[in-house]
Order: sequence, then structure tokens, then C-alpha cells
Amino acid sequence: MARELREHKSSFIVFYILRLLVIVVLVRQLMLANYEGAFFCILAFLLLYVPSWIQVKLRIELPPPLEITIFCFIFAAEILGEVNAFYVVIPGWDTMLHTINGFLAAAVGFSMVMLLNDDERVAFHLSPAFLAMVAFCFSMTIGVLWEFFEFGMDYFLGTDMQKDTVIHAIHTVSLDPTLSNKVVTIPDIQDVVINGESLGLGGYLDIGIIDTMKDLFVNFIGAVVFSVTGFLYVKSKGRKKSAAQSFVPSKKTAERDYLQQALEEVMQEEEQPPAQEGPSASGEPEGA
Repeated sequence: MARELREHKSSFIVFYILRLLVIVVLVRQLMLANYEGAFFCILAFLLLYVPSWIQVKLRIELPPPLEITIFCFIFAAEILGEVNAFYVVIPGWDTMLHTINGFLAAAVGFSMVMLLNDDERVAFHLSPAFLAMVAFCFSMTIGVLWEFFEFGMDYFLGTDMQKDTVIHAIHTVSLDPTLSNKVVTIPDIQDVVINGESLGLGGYLDIGIIDTMKDLFVNFIGAVVFSVTGFLYVKSKGRKKSAAQSFVPSKKTAERDYLQQALEEVMQEEEQPPAQEGPSASGEPEGA
């Protein structure tokens, strides 16, 4: 892991700076007795090591741009988004992260199939269009599963991961007195009163569906962007420079397979014969 972390200078600098910032924020959260924020700091601290662990364990090489993007994504989501409430304070923060997530998830799906396609033990070759389609479908699946997770957290634990949206009109068949499936529209909603008290929102509060669909849509955009660039990259067989090239992992070469090198070093140490003890100080033969 130590060798892996220091392999690429640019990604290691970003990792070191973000790790230091996480530690500073963690200390601050503990001083404020905000243990939920401290939990997110510890989670972010551990997640920063995941890319290096994956490279060592799976023996793949993550390009520095991909590794740096993952580091920044973790910091932006956990430290800035959760601990510093950027999801609420900065409009579009959640949308930006979901777009990046769609791009990264497509890169992961694309890479998994591409690495398998280049494996000499596997006797098949996939077309660029198929690789792009798999990347797109993988990204959208990850996006849907995440929305399931957000809904589950809100429904069972009473959180608000699916952020609400203020709207000014309702279109529903639930208010149709004839029960004939006719849409009833309530336009120009200026306020909502609950138990005689105004919410002061200036409209009706939608409970998460707009946020969910927006997240899936921007995930779709990110997935399409990478799928198209990945398709062009594979179509040219890597001859043309593409943004996808900076986000597609490759197999580790022997000189960078640090796990295999560590195993070989251990085996060499075990195979070395134990050092023989020298003659006794008195010069007498053993057993005398």
C-alpha cells in the first residue's frame, strides 16, 4: 500500500492534502461534539485508501486523473457535502456530484469489461458499441441502486437524503370526486398551512420525487458522456487521444505489481537457510 500510494506523484500530493484536511475537520468535529460529523470524517479517511487498496488487490493500474477525481469526489461528498452542509448551502452541489458519479460509474463498468476483453484466458472480443452500452447500463444501474438506498434511509430512518422541492402546482387524480381518473389541477400555490400554521415556503413541498428524477437524469448525462468517449477511444484502438484514456484502468506490469513483489520477498526470506552458529568461545567441539 505504501508503494502504491507513492507511485504517482500528482495523485499522492492530492491524497496527502485531502487526508490532512480530513484530519483537521475530524478534530474540529470532535471539539464541537458533533459525532455524526466525526463519523463522516472517519468514513472519508478510510475511503481515501480504497483506490490504492483496489489497485494492489486487483492488480490494476488507475490513471492519475481517475484516481484524483475519485479522491476529490470522496472529499466533496463526505466532508464538504455532509459535514459542511454544501448539499443545502450551495445550490446544484448534489446535482454536480451525481453527474460526476454517472461519469465515474460508466468508467468503472467500461474498464471491467475492457480488462476482461483483453484477458488472454478469455476467448472472445467485444465490439466498441457493446462496451459503450455496458458502461452506460452499469452506470445507470448504480444510479438507480443509490436512489433505492436514499429512499430506504428516508423511509425507515427518517432522514432527508431525497431533498424536497418547492413547487407551485399540483396535478393529481386523487382529488377527483368522481373517481373517474380525471386529473385535478391546483395552480398558483402560494403557501401551505398545516395544523393552522403556515410553513412559509411560498409553495407546496414536493417530497423527493423531483430530486430523484433530477439525480437520475444528470447520472444519465454523465453516463452518456463517458460511453461516447469510450466508444470513440476503443473504435480508434487507442490511436487517437481521448478523455476516456485518462479514466480507463489497465493491468499492472511486473515492475508495478507490488503485491506480487511483496509475496516474492516473503518467499525468498522463508527459503533462506538459517544462519549456523559459530564455534563456542572455549574452542571445544559441540557435545564435549
